Amino acid sequence: MKYSLEIEVNKPLEKVIALLDDPEKMKHWQPGLLSYEVLSDEPRKEGVQMKLRYKMGKREIEMIETITAYDLPKGMSATYETNGVINIQKNLFHAIDENRTHWVSDNEFVFNNFMMKLMGTFMPRAFKKQSKIYLQAFKKFAEKSQEL
Repeated sequence: MKYSLEIEVNKPLEKVIALLDDPEKMKHWQPGLLSYEVLSDEPRKEGVQMKLRYKMGKREIEMIETITAYDLPKGMSATYETNGVINIQKNLFHAIDENRTHWVSDNEFVFNNFMMKLMGTFMPRAFKKQSKIYLQAFKKFAEKSQEL
């Protein structure tokens, strides 16, 4: 399953990237995030992994983020792996003008077990909806942020 989402953030590109690229800021815009753990001594770059724990409804989900391309401020790609699902995500950013940033998020979901294949087949909008929630939450956080 593949889809693309776009959002305009009313902040300059460099501020959007600084907020987005700081793991400490994730708790402000990723609903359900319980914790994160960087699994490398390196800063965020290609190949670095992070363990993320979320509460989604009554379930706790753990996933591993692996950065597959790191070319900020232009873009960043990563995979997110959890039981039965791999989300391959490519994010591209560009300045619309000095105060606005355009973010494109291309997503591909690969399902590795029967249950997740059923969910992907019968509930594809749920995946897109969750991705959209994160984009909108980031926009709200970034536009309110007085940092930087």
